[in-house]
Amino acid sequence: MPHYRVAADIGGTFTDLVVSEVETGRSLTGKVPSTPENASNAVLSGIQELISNPSDIEFMVHGTTVGLNALLERKGARVLLITTAGLRDYYVIARGDRTELYNLKYRKPARLVPRNDVHEVRERVLWDGSVHTPLHVEDLEPIIQKVKDENVLAVAVCFIHAFAHPRHEIEAREVLEKALPGVSITLSHEVAREWREYERASTAIMNAYIAPAVAQYLTSLQDEMHRLGVESTLHVMQSSGGILTVDTAIKQPVQTLLSGPVGGVIGGAALSEATERPNLICVDMGGTSFDMSLIRNGRASVTSQTYLEGLPLLMSIQEIHTIGAGGGSIGWVEAGGLRVGPQSAGAEPGPACYGKGGTSPTVTDANLLLKRISPTSLLGGRLTLYEEPALQAIQKVAAQLGMNEIELAEGILSVINARMADGIRTITVGRGLDPRDYSLVAFGGAGPMHAVWLAEELDISEVVVPNSPGAFSAMGMLQADLRHDLTRSFYHPFESVTLKDVHDIYSELVEAGTAALRQEGISPGDMFFELTADMRYIAQEYSVSVLITPEMTLNQVQAGFHDAYRDRYGHSTPGAPVETVSLRVAALGRKARKQMVFEPGALGKDPILGTRDVVFSGKAHQTPVYQRMRMEHGGMWRGPMIVEEETATTVVPPGYRALVDGLGNILISRE
Repeated sequence: MPHYRVAADIGGTFTDLVVSEVETGRSLTGKVPSTPENASNAVLSGIQELISNPSDIEFMVHGTTVGLNALLERKGARVLLITTAGLRDYYVIARGDRTELYNLKYRKPARLVPRNDVHEVRERVLWDGSVHTPLHVEDLEPIIQKVKDENVLAVAVCFIHAFAHPRHEIEAREVLEKALPGVSITLSHEVAREWREYERASTAIMNAYIAPAVAQYLTSLQDEMHRLGVESTLHVMQSSGGILTVDTAIKQPVQTLLSGPVGGVIGGAALSEATERPNLICVDMGGTSFDMSLIRNGRASVTSQTYLEGLPLLMSIQEIHTIGAGGGSIGWVEAGGLRVGPQSAGAEPGPACYGKGGTSPTVTDANLLLKRISPTSLLGGRLTLYEEPALQAIQKVAAQLGMNEIELAEGILSVINARMADGIRTITVGRGLDPRDYSLVAFGGAGPMHAVWLAEELDISEVVVPNSPGAFSAMGMLQADLRHDLTRSFYHPFESVTLKDVHDIYSELVEAGTAALRQEGISPGDMFFELTADMRYIAQEYSVSVLITPEMTLNQVQAGFHDAYRDRYGHSTPGAPVETVSLRVAALGRKARKQMVFEPGALGKDPILGTRDVVFSGKAHQTPVYQRMRMEHGGMWRGPMIVEEETATTVVPPGYRALVDGLGNILISRE
């Protein structure tokens, strides 16, 4: 009886699943429409479609957007913030920088906690750990009463210097948990053990804000999985690129905010190693968004701070740049010109061609009208697309611009391609990197349809379309390790740092990471640790991450900083004074897995399913349509051609050729 490893990636339009046999690594994929009213319904129905006996599931991981949606839609829980007496206003004041310098109507992003929900208690621990003012427990009594009277569901505690000396936060939690059973309590030092009070408070508040919604969703999903007979622990993808057990994710839901898109980054790193291509631009185009990330020298880039809705987050997170551009992006007219996105038709009603009542033209409608996708190509024919409503939607906007439907359809694709190419320039040219030094990896349900035009815009010579691109993010989740990130602020001029200081702190962090992994059931032989240091030139505001190995000398660490700085910014200043800001350890636990295998199917059969007239540059070309699973590894074909599979469609225009490599990836390049 086979056993399975399962990954599910919940998107705005579709939910993707990958099932891999534990013993053989043989894998299959599935795609079902997302269910926005209850995201778990799509996961459960997809599992039952792919696996006859769900009790054979040995391991399951999924990416969730529940926390992110609660934040974006401002539907999280009401949160009370408890802070040190005299510091009530730092969260409201925030920072004085103006992120949009020339926007005359700029306003600071709305805070998650208004000032009247920020409460002070008398306490103060100094920077060296000495207690200046003991915690006055009686100050918590009116706060507790307010929580009870007003049915508040979440409380965040952020005391000054708690990132280094958390004793008062821990003491406050003991009192609060005893008096407020069932209320979510978040301590700042547990979610962001770093200096900067405002950023630490913001992270703690965001954790508390989404905690009830995430806890309810994950608890419900796990209960439903148990009802299906699945006894294995459910895991959740986290923003750093690792995975968490459900219990840990419920305690620290902020770690799951970007858990969906991260799977594609992990998959990209695995693809980089497998194909021996160290530099990749990974683009994930789904129904709603377009996510971009870089693999440089075989490694994905991790940052220690990001912003969501203008609010700062202190946590390890894969660097992903997202814009509103997907198959559901709507075309519309503004000031006499065509615009596309960021508005999206989503899953309901979806593009006009879904036949669910949508009346606005979308990118998917344009691709259907140009015959780049067929009415039966999505979900293996289980989702039918209707040409007539797509044509009507496109004609309505075309009439406003004095164009015919074909011109408008190609115009919609040109606009969305230009927007996506500009997004890629932001993470490459904008950072001093040349996109021509990279291969473009295209995935997501819509990515392979647009990839060649993106590469053409950026003068990239090669496009890589991996196996089952529509489920590539879910595949990446099955490559992820269990991960805990630990941080210790270490703010010192580098010239005063000793190896003993550094080793002592790393030893403490590794010990804490070992305990956390052991609690998750990871054996010592499956544990490994990545050590990094945040460093910067003295008097600078932002730091870069430097990879550390235990045998490195201080001189080697400093040289590594200059190299990392040059790699990030294009220049460095060797000899200038340097300082350390934080020391970090990523504690990783390997989950047993085999390399996933996607074998060609029905070899010997003609891979051509038929032909259709596909429009390229205003002209219809009779174009063969191939079934991907019938294309032999090592074979080469010339465009124009369409390659169909269950999770995506790949478009190869005239003047390009496609090669299938030994791993089944499609490699597209100019003739």
